[in-house]
Amino acid sequence: MTENSSTSAALSSADTESLALSPEDFDAIDAILDDMRQRFEETPQWEFCEGFMAALIVSRRAIAEDEYFPVLLDTGDSEDGAAPAWGAFADAAQQARFLQLWQRRWQEIESALDVEVQSLDDERAFHPEVMDMRGAVAALPEAERASMQDENLPAFAQVWAVGFMYAVENWPDEWQPPRDKEARKLLDAALECMVALSEDDTDVPTLAVFDEAGPPSVSVKRFNAFADAVWAVYDLRALWRQIGPRVATLHRTAEPGRNDPCHCGSGKKYKKCHGA
Repeated sequence: MTENSSTSAALSSADTESLALSPEDFDAIDAILDDMRQRFEETPQWEFCEGFMAALIVSRRAIAEDEYFPVLLDTGDSEDGAAPAWGAFADAAQQARFLQLWQRRWQEIESALDVEVQSLDDERAFHPEVMDMRGAVAALPEAERASMQDENLPAFAQVWAVGFMYAVENWPDEWQPPRDKEARKLLDAALECMVALSEDDTDVPTLAVFDEAGPPSVSVKRFNAFADAVWAVYDLRALWRQIGPRVATLHRTAEPGRNDPCHCGSGKKYKKCHGA
């Protein structure tokens, strides 16, 4: 496995189009994750993975694949007691295909976040792959809809936000508030937007986000919260780029006083031994 490298310069339109995943590519990702779930039931949905990826991209430190994939696709202990490194992939070919698609999506998101946009309606803007499960179920025939009425369906973009916060919670050191007061406020506001989106949509649904003719399944408040969360990702990307990686604090070991016993255990005073 190789570490994802940050895209230092904005990609050209042609490069971005070549990176962009097609609906068929997303179907392939879903199929891989569904297959992995047969061997490890806690394999997450792609929407969760997408949120997790977004958090990694805007994290203060560039976290390597070797570090984050076991967290995202952890399968627990194998029969011999050793934890598999890369989840429940069926074989090397399936793993390679997933990583290829993952890296393309990673670069696509990076490219979008590095372009200045004034509106999320801009085709160059970052558009998370999120689902409206409640809308999808509401659009089903009545018999099928009735069979799912007891299902606890996530709200629009809720799983994406949960995936984002899962990455934040697993690398808390990379999300420590900076010293600068204004930067700290920006960080807090951005994470508050994501936390708000990770909660349920309890307001009256009035919007159909993916099909104007479909049944309403998303509240206006929820739709605005989603937009706020996307802008928060832009803010976090800019914040950590401006501040830079954390610098480890070096703590100098305190030396004993001149009349204290020497630390070497000789029984002499420090000034007569190592402090001479």
